[in-house]
Amino acid sequence: MGFIRELWEFMEERKKFWVLPILVVLSLVGTLIVLSQSSAVGPFIYP
Repeated sequence: MGFIRELWEFMEERKKFWVLPILVVLSLVGTLIVLSQSSAVGPFIYP
């Protein structure tokens, strides 16, 4: 959680709030890739 707080403070101080949507999309894609490796979730992602 320290990394997230430090990242937020960086964005707040430097006014780089445009980075937040990029990080959210990258984390969602990463989560989707990890979940697609599971055999139970795979059929729902790749119909």
